[in-house]
Amino acid sequence: QVQLVESGGGLVQAGGSLRLSCAASGSIFSIAPMGWYRQAPGKQREVVARISGGGSTNYADSVKGRFTISRDNAKKMVYLQMNSLKQDDTAVYYCNVYQYGMDYWGKGTLVTVSS
Repeated sequence: QVQLVESGGGLVQAGGSLRLSCAASGSIFSIAPMGWYRQAPGKQREVVARISGGGSTNYADSVKGRFTISRDNAKKMVYLQMNSLKQDDTAVYYCNVYQYGMDYWGKGTLVTVSS
C-alpha cells in the first residue's frame, strides 16, 4: 500500500517562497514518476511539476522559472520549492506517484498567497 503525506503549506505574501515536502511510504520504486498537482477553488486539478525516477523534470508553463521539483529516492521524498509566489498560486497542492498503472494521491496541503 502506498501512502503520501504532504507538508509545508501555509500562508505567504506574494513574492515569497515556500517549500512543500511529500513523504512516501510503502512500496515506492525509485523509477516511479512523481509529481505535484494543485487545485484552486472552483477549478480542476492541474499538473504543476513532474519528475521521473531518473530526475527528468517538466513544469506547467505558469510555474516555469519559479518552481523546482526534486526527489530523494533513498528517503522516499519529493519536494517542491516555490519562489516568487503569486496570488494565482493559491490552491491545495497534492503529491502524486504513478506506479503499476495506478495513481496514488496524498490528502493535500493548502497554499495561500496573499497580496
